[in-house]
Amino acid sequence: MDSRPGVPQDRCHCFGQGRVSPPGAATYFHTEIQDTGAPGWLRLLELIEEAVADGREEFRPLPELSPEERRQIVTLPASIGRLTAVRTLVLYGSNLVRIPPEIGDMTNLEEFSPYTSRRLHWFPYEITRCGRLVDSTVSTRSIYGNYKYRPPFPRLLPPGDTASDLAGPAPARWDTTAARTCSVCTGPISATGPHQAWLSRVVATDVLPLLVNACSQVCLDALPPGAKGYIPAPHRGGAIEQPPPR
Repeated sequence: MDSRPGVPQDRCHCFGQGRVSPPGAATYFHTEIQDTGAPGWLRLLELIEEAVADGREEFRPLPELSPEERRQIVTLPASIGRLTAVRTLVLYGSNLVRIPPEIGDMTNLEEFSPYTSRRLHWFPYEITRCGRLVDSTVSTRSIYGNYKYRPPFPRLLPPGDTASDLAGPAPARWDTTAARTCSVCTGPISATGPHQAWLSRVVATDVLPLLVNACSQVCLDALPPGAKGYIPAPHRGGAIEQPPPR
């Protein structure tokens, strides 16, 4: 494990896998911000442009990067939304801590595999817009609220009283670096920040914890119920009681 400043780590200690989370335990968002000048990031942008140009149906970018470059990638560019021909997205063993909402624009996506991306604990609600997505391979023990250990969800805060810098908000508060449109209706997000909620839903072959960034409480109220055996309604995380682990 590389401990040099500025080099992301391959593992985290957000919650201990292999045991039931104790009552009162708390989890927090990853605070890493993507270095958009890093060689790995710049190469990833090039790979996306190449995939858009040739219309490929499988996008597997990480083998095209060196180990050091892979470690520099903590999110994906918004330009992944242009990969509308891609049917298979493979992010095996990534160092990702978040995925942007633009994944919902990958309208032909059928297979999604971020397996062994152990720092990736949640997914954007916009992934539910991938109407053809039928197969997924996710390290479910690493995600919030998973059925086996029920690690707690980070506590979400209500919108602020003052304008926030939504072009680049602090991940420690929102765990997003761009919150401009509503996850539900695609309308604009207020300058005071999104109305956030967690919702566990079936996505392809897994139940995933989804982060909703809504423009209003009305949109939150329009969300469907949670998956069977999980918290049944949208919630703000924190000390909320979850069904017992299985």
